[in-house]
Amino acid sequence: MTELQIVWVGVCTTLVFFMQAGFAFLEAGAARAKNSVNVLMKNYMDMCLGGIIFWGLGYGLMFGSNVTGWIGSNQFFPQQFSAAEAIKMAYQIMFAATAATIVSGAVAERMHFGAYLVFSGLVTGIVYPVYGSWTWNANGWLAKMGFVDFAGSTVVHSVGGWCALAAIMVLGPRLGRYSRQGEVRDIPGHSLPFVGLGGFILWLGWFGFNGGSINSFAEHNLGVVLLNTHLGGCAGGLGALAFMAARKEPVLMSATVNGSVAGLVSITAGAAYLSPLAAILVGFVGGILYVFGVRLLDKQRLDDVVGAVSAHGFGGVWGTLAVALFPQGPFSFSALWVQVLGVVVAFLWAFPVAFGLFKVLDKVLGVKASSLHEQRGLDYTEHYEVAYPEFQKRLDADA
Repeated sequence: MTELQIVWVGVCTTLVFFMQAGFAFLEAGAARAKNSVNVLMKNYMDMCLGGIIFWGLGYGLMFGSNVTGWIGSNQFFPQQFSAAEAIKMAYQIMFAATAATIVSGAVAERMHFGAYLVFSGLVTGIVYPVYGSWTWNANGWLAKMGFVDFAGSTVVHSVGGWCALAAIMVLGPRLGRYSRQGEVRDIPGHSLPFVGLGGFILWLGWFGFNGGSINSFAEHNLGVVLLNTHLGGCAGGLGALAFMAARKEPVLMSATVNGSVAGLVSITAGAAYLSPLAAILVGFVGGILYVFGVRLLDKQRLDDVVGAVSAHGFGGVWGTLAVALFPQGPFSFSALWVQVLGVVVAFLWAFPVAFGLFKVLDKVLGVKASSLHEQRGLDYTEHYEVAYPEFQKRLDADA
């Protein structure tokens, strides 16, 4: 890694860190005011807790010597670094926190904070790095088969999305979200401006998320990576908007913003390899998949507050497959098969493990807040603070 690239990855590291603020704004805005502090605390602690755990355990599992092709066996609790090694560690810590934060928005408004922290630590320390060792470690078994995921449509986003799916299945929906007859009842978030601002911040951070993943300036065209990233986000918003308009539904700003997020997720796997036209198509379909996915989950009474499973899980699968579907060279069925295998293995690893972990946490700690606490809001019951004390009614602890 040249000195110039070290500087560039350093800039990208700060941009990916700033994505945590984007997630915080988007998720807090999509939640009710009485749960704003709880959402922000989860995002904040994803970074704090995840950084320490990934440094001590996750990085070694993911990038340590991988003789078997399954997990790394050294570089745990590392102390000595070259400049290149240190910046790689810092950059990868941001990715690990992103995988955990995807779960945060899905389970908003009804999960105990302590149980969430335990699960977040397990995602950053085990679930994410083990799959990452198969794909991003040079000796990983999927990497040796030729699996391609440039910046993490599957490695980061689908893994996080499948963990979120497991979480909401165990946790159950919020009070009043679905009627006994199956009617879907909207529970509006308290700040759509926060949602929009979060979308802009995430988009900005995504230039670092994808741009910092280049191996070298000689191997990858940085300009194409950044251009494709932007085009994918643009097309994702347009895809979500077009899908809602075609179905004669209200054209929601919140869904359009999340459609852009889904477009960005979708282009992440192939940002360095696809043509700009293909990037637009991939992002556009990603935005459609987001809206469709939200409707599908609601039909199954799976309450995902921010549509994390649709944006990150479904979008990640589509984007990873698109790398083989829209090659700039000859089409290869064998390359497509490897991509299919990679996304299937991601689900078969992340979902059952996360589901099992949530079940154990539910038995040991209990994961869902009581009905009374959910009604009062987790800000007060979990943190003894409220986000807007001037506007929220005084909470009496004995009420």
